[in-house]
Amino acid sequence: MRIPVSTRVLVVDDHTLVRRGTREILERRNEIRVVGEAADGDEAVSLTDRLRPDVVLMDLGMPGLGGVEATRQIKARWPDVEVLALTVHDDDQYLFEAIRAGASGYLLKDVHDDELIDAVLSVAEGGVVLQPAVTRRLVAGLRTRGGTLDESPPISPLTDRELQVLKLVAKGLSNREVSERLGLSARTVETHLSHVYQKLGASSRTEAAIRGLKEAWLNLDEIS
Repeated sequence: MRIPVSTRVLVVDDHTLVRRGTREILERRNEIRVVGEAADGDEAVSLTDRLRPDVVLMDLGMPGLGGVEATRQIKARWPDVEVLALTVHDDDQYLFEAIRAGASGYLLKDVHDDELIDAVLSVAEGGVVLQPAVTRRLVAGLRTRGGTLDESPPISPLTDRELQVLKLVAKGLSNREVSERLGLSARTVETHLSHVYQKLGASSRTEAAIRGLKEAWLNLDEIS
C-alpha cells in the first residue's frame, strides 16, 4: 500500500465557497496538498482520471451525477483512490449507499477542522473513518434491515488471524500499522484483508467493519 509523502486531495462540492473553505482548512497542514476542485460528480470522475489524487473528499448531495454514484465509479476504475464522504446528510440511506459504493469514511459537515484533517490523512493511509455517532446509527440501521440479532452471535467465517486484522482495521489502523501491531508483512495483511472481503461479501474496509459490527463479531465500544 502506498503511503504518500504529501497527501493529494481532490475536493468535490457544488458550492464554490465550501470548496474554497475546505481547501483552506486542509492546506493548513504541510502533509496535504489540494490538487483540484470539482463542482459535481462528473467533474469529480474526470479530474480523478487526470489528477489521480490520493483522497477524494466527496460531497454526496449534488445535482447531476451525485456523490454516491461518483464514488462508485471512482472506486471501480481506480481502487487505490480513497473516497471520504463529507456531507450535511445524516440520513441512513446516504450512509448505506456511500459505504456500499466504497467510501472509506463518512463525516458530517459539522466536523471540527482538526478532525477533518486527521480523517483525510487517515484514509490516505488506508484507515477507516466514521464519527462515533454515525457508526452507532449505521449499525442500528443494519440490525433493523437484517433482523434482530440473536443473543448469541453467529459463528464467524473468519479465521482468528483474519478477525484480528478486521478488528484493527475497524479501529482505523492502516495496513502498515496493522502489520506492525501483529508482526506481519504488509503483503500478508493485504492477503488477510482480501480473504475477509471475499468471506463477508464486502467491497471495502468500511463495509467489512460494519458487517463485523452488525454480526457482533466486533464490539462497538472496543473499537470506537
